[in-house]
Amino acid sequence: MKSQRFNPEKDLAPMPFDERICRRALEMKQNGLVWRPHVGCFVWDPDENIKPDSPFPGRIYFILSLQRFIDIFETIDQMADKLVWLPTWHQAQLIYQQLAGSETVINNGFSDGRSVPATEALLHIYGLIIDALREKAQLDTA
Repeated sequence: MKSQRFNPEKDLAPMPFDERICRRALEMKQNGLVWRPHVGCFVWDPDENIKPDSPFPGRIYFILSLQRFIDIFETIDQMADKLVWLPTWHQAQLIYQQLAGSETVINNGFSDGRSVPATEALLHIYGLIIDALREKAQLDTA
């Protein structure tokens, strides 16, 4: 069976595939976001460590088989080191709740009730996570 690549012209994206999302996720990683690779995660391979082309644009992969990624990187720690995790909005919400130490739910809209585009909503919550990680780092060094 020949695999089908994701076609952004006709397929519904499971999450926004945007370079801004990838860069912001890298910023989360650089600010200390801890991630343990597991099935069900989207990842970005900015250094092109994975040789087979991704079915998604921009070298984004979905971990469906953890063993397949371990075959490539040898260990889960190497995976976490070489790849950038792209948390979905739900995963990002859970991360933020852990960092904020509360059940705070991020509003997914404007104050007047309009919806926020998916990319903007994800960039917003990634930004909140980065701020929380920086605040945590400052408290840890104080």
